[in-house]
Amino acid sequence: MNTRVTLAAGFILGLVVVAFVFWSQLEKRYIFFPTAAIEQTPGDFGIEYEEVFFTTGDGLNLHGWYLPGTGDVTWLWFHGNGGNISHRVEELALFRHRLGVNQFIFDYRGYGRSPGTPSEKGTYQDARAALEYLTSRSDLAPEKIVYFGRSLGAAVAVELAASKEPLALVLVAPFSSISDMAKVAFPFTPFHLLVRGRYDSITTIRQIHRPVLILHGDQDATVPLSQGKKLFEAANQPKRFQLLPGTAHNDTYIAGGGSYWDTLNEFLASLKDSPTDSSPN
Repeated sequence: MNTRVTLAAGFILGLVVVAFVFWSQLEKRYIFFPTAAIEQTPGDFGIEYEEVFFTTGDGLNLHGWYLPGTGDVTWLWFHGNGGNISHRVEELALFRHRLGVNQFIFDYRGYGRSPGTPSEKGTYQDARAALEYLTSRSDLAPEKIVYFGRSLGAAVAVELAASKEPLALVLVAPFSSISDMAKVAFPFTPFHLLVRGRYDSITTIRQIHRPVLILHGDQDATVPLSQGKKLFEAANQPKRFQLLPGTAHNDTYIAGGGSYWDTLNEFLASLKDSPTDSSPN
């Protein structure tokens, strides 16, 4: 009996080790694609901005930009898994011109001028530090912060919103979980079993009770439309789903046209009647 118990314990330990190694390699090869060079800034588009450095709970000094707008709502950006904040400048400029919101965008650890190595846990720590910085500013209303997440950033935004509720949550091309994405990427393997619970937005979003807007392109070959719809079904009311016809994964703000910008404007306007008693804490 003792031998059987020992063998069983060894087998379970082996599975844990395999899962850990698999996830570590998956993060490095398939999840995070950071680049270091800052290729352009909002200033190149004639947009006023402020260089920001803030510190995470584990001591990393992350880099970001604050772009003042013309209104009192602030967009807290969580970008996707590739490049860095400099690859979002065009969209930042469009948000400034079309919505007038204040914006704060930052690079996760390992991206751009932010030191460290990216990881799931690290992105969650970085998100909390970014929110703490933003709410420390005396020129912003902490109860009027909207979390805006793209792709991987949507998962980071959802995780933060579960404990630090925003005014609202806007998710563009989100996936429901890494496990579900593994089923898409590796349909005939058991890989999804090894990454259960990773960036598990489908579970976490059920804890959020603030307005949610999800936008997804019907030509998205990176994160299938079905992923966004699945996440939407799991979300609580009030919620809205906007299909973006003819739009892929990275061009929503261009190819989405009126469907994209009109929806964002309408959603932003609807927040004026939304209660703000659950501000970030």
